[in-house]
Amino acid sequence: MSLRVIGAGVGRTGTHSLKIALEALLSGPCHHMVEVFAHPEQVPVWINAIDGHPVDWSALMAGYVAQVDWPGASFWPELLEDNPDALVILSVRDPQAWYTSANNTIFAGMERNDDELAPWMAAMKRLLGNRFSNDLGNPDAMIAAFEQHNETVRSQVPADRLLEWSPDDGWQPLCNRLERPVPEQPFPLTNTTAQFQARLAAQSEA
Repeated sequence: MSLRVIGAGVGRTGTHSLKIALEALLSGPCHHMVEVFAHPEQVPVWINAIDGHPVDWSALMAGYVAQVDWPGASFWPELLEDNPDALVILSVRDPQAWYTSANNTIFAGMERNDDELAPWMAAMKRLLGNRFSNDLGNPDAMIAAFEQHNETVRSQVPADRLLEWSPDDGWQPLCNRLERPVPEQPFPLTNTTAQFQARLAAQSEA
């Protein structure tokens, strides 16, 4: 099975809602950061990728029909090379709102060093340092990295393989590009800041 969709949008751009939507439209699982926590056997493979070692992307993504969110969003070029027919979805958000949300969730989590999540959080900081920015407390630096990431995707992915999308767009653009009927149920809006923080706390206590 090859990926039908590669999500190039970084975390806190509606990626969890997008995961649920794509799973409904494509009738299969979509990779997202929550999959790394659910399948700890993936962690060493992702760390190899983060540290620049060769990775069998087809094996890592086996069983998934789509991928969104970090860490995969930073490896969209490799995933697209491995899945050249996939649609690339760039999920976007107002940059300042993105930073506020990311700082209160993802970046706060990366500062944890007192539990078993610490090695993964350290790896994620290396990933951001390599392919984004790890100046987490500097809004200007992080917003600049966010905007540069998005511009790189726009400039390097052919227009016929790219969909720029935000949660406010809902089902219609996704269904149009994936040639699927629009579901009757409302578009899922999930993983608020409060939900993210509660899940991270639960993982730390497990």
